[in-house]
Amino acid sequence: MSMEKSLTIATKEWTVLRRTRSIFAYTIGLPLFISIIFSLYVSNLAASGLPSDYSLGLTMLTFVFVILAAVLPGSIAAYSIVGEKVEKSLEPLLATPATDDEILLGKSIAAFVPPMLATWAGASIFMAATDYVTFGSLSFYYFPSWISGIMLLILAPLSALFGIELAVLASSRLGDVRAANQIAGLVYLPFLFVFVAGATGVITLNVDNLLAFSGILLIIDLFLFYLSRETFKREEILTKWK
Repeated sequence: MSMEKSLTIATKEWTVLRRTRSIFAYTIGLPLFISIIFSLYVSNLAASGLPSDYSLGLTMLTFVFVILAAVLPGSIAAYSIVGEKVEKSLEPLLATPATDDEILLGKSIAAFVPPMLATWAGASIFMAATDYVTFGSLSFYYFPSWISGIMLLILAPLSALFGIELAVLASSRLGDVRAANQIAGLVYLPFLFVFVAGATGVITLNVDNLLAFSGILLIIDLFLFYLSRETFKREEILTKWK
């Protein structure tokens, strides 16, 4: 497998993404918008005095960026297969000497990088703003922490891969962008369950539990990657998709 071919495919995908303004704005803008909303919320909260359970609240707000990392790549990954098929730009790529693995890797890189960079940027703004407004109350900088590090550097990338693989599976079987996006959008459900369980105290989002969750997600990602390779069949896409 040639990494050079995969990066070439990813570069081409980014060119197409820049022309698809709605997806580009959604992918890049949403994490930044949420970071501003969260920062204003924490600022208002700090002005009236942080509650005793402030740590739980900040942890849950940070986990939202994990959910974003899972959800955002789906639109790009789904469009890169179904959308290009509809626009008649997928067949030339499938007719090249690039292998299925190289094509899938290139499209996965294209779907992974922009959302993750936007998510990290949004989380960084939120953490910096939180540290700025809460230092006076806590007398120390709350971020970074082991919990936020595991969420953003381990769990978030694994969540993004989960969303990408699910979108590839959906878009490889469907011929409609909207339907593929709707199925891929269900990726948020397990993360929403974890968020609700953490917010209500059913589970504790500590270092051990986050690492365990990351390990489970890694296994699921590897399984979905195997399924996506088996599902993505260029001959069927070229001859049977209408």
